[in-house]
Amino acid sequence: METFTHVSHKLPPLEVAKAASISSRSLAILPTKARNDALTAIHHALQESKETILAANAKDLELATKAAEEGELSQSVLKRLDLGRKGKWEDMLQGILDVRDLEDPVNKITLRTRLDDGLELERVTCPIGVLLIIFEARPEIIANIASLAIKSGNAAILKGGKETTLSFQAISTTISNALTNTFVANTSIQLLTTRDVVASLLDLDKYIDLVIPRGSNELVRYIKNNTRIPVLGHADGLCSIYIHRDADKDMAVKILVDAKLGYPAACNAVETLLVDEAAFDTVLPEVASTLLEKGVSLRCDAASKSALSSSLTKSQAAILQEATEEDYMTEFLAPILAIKTIPTPPDASPSTSCSLAIAHINAHSSKHTDAILTSSKEIAEQFQSGVDSACVFWNTSIRMADGMRFGFGTEVGISTNKIHARGPVGLEGLMIYKYRINGTGQVAGEYGEGGKQWKHERLPL
Repeated sequence: METFTHVSHKLPPLEVAKAASISSRSLAILPTKARNDALTAIHHALQESKETILAANAKDLELATKAAEEGELSQSVLKRLDLGRKGKWEDMLQGILDVRDLEDPVNKITLRTRLDDGLELERVTCPIGVLLIIFEARPEIIANIASLAIKSGNAAILKGGKETTLSFQAISTTISNALTNTFVANTSIQLLTTRDVVASLLDLDKYIDLVIPRGSNELVRYIKNNTRIPVLGHADGLCSIYIHRDADKDMAVKILVDAKLGYPAACNAVETLLVDEAAFDTVLPEVASTLLEKGVSLRCDAASKSALSSSLTKSQAAILQEATEEDYMTEFLAPILAIKTIPTPPDASPSTSCSLAIAHINAHSSKHTDAILTSSKEIAEQFQSGVDSACVFWNTSIRMADGMRFGFGTEVGISTNKIHARGPVGLEGLMIYKYRINGTGQVAGEYGEGGKQWKHERLPL
């Protein structure tokens, strides 16, 4: 039985990547039960070590709080660091079990074609290989990634930020000990704490197959600009909600409160509210009033500010702020919301206003998640078809953009890429495929003009 050990931080990045590449081959062919048993062991060990891990996280939080007070760390990063925040620990543990209980994604046949008698083509799912995950502030990512990597048959190298050092060490030690008696190869999951190795790792495209950054915009952009390895991720979470003229007022209030205040520092929190001018008197006042009561700063364009000034109380109207064009391109990660008017042209159909909202989103969005609130299925379908984002919702909060909520167990991140995985990335997004042909001696030269003819018959899976 092979064992998992915490890889020494003294190993050079090249040796770490080589070891991961070799071990990914053996992990890819482990039976389902062996991989599931490893996840069970991880879950049990983390549960038993909760007190130790949260104590380490509390120390990280203390140091990070001081750094934030001195202007060395943003408040959004600080909020993401807290592993003891309501539900976060429980979600992390449940995510491991959810991943374990998902269908095995490895070696699934997704296409079968009879090329000729005795000659069949198959497309089969297989792991990507070696994943490099570089993250900041989110200590739960260690458990999330380890679970998804093991279940999907991928090796993983995890590199955490300095603000998570103690949490990282406590969780990684727990995982290492948990997997001692499993069949997972000891270099399938490597947890590195050494500083200043990121640049070297990003240069190892011969051994690392995919980079997944989780952290600030600066981190993601740095990685995308400094590697030849494919990168899965997103730099910004500039998300919008469009209130159409026929939106239900109570529903709009409920959804906006969740989307803005459920977790303001999240990448799927709403940053821009687009409002159909025809909804100024029906929906917007209640939405704005509720958000203001809950401490949200509203930055309004001229039309929306004028409308709200006459419908809100004097004290509420007095604290409305004027929006700049920059506000519609800003990920606030705080209780701040930019409001933009979508004009209602005279004699124009409702679809015209929807088209204008779509145009604004496609010009300003980070292509993460956007939503429309409307009673019209036709308008909703226009919006969902026209908005070029990874997730496009109708009458629900954009906070739904999450791997666990999608039923993926957990996620390695959210991708705004247009190739391979898009949106919340779970097991399926960590798989690629290969083509296999099973023949009986055929050669390519036998087919074509004057020779054998292809059948190309689609076969059941």
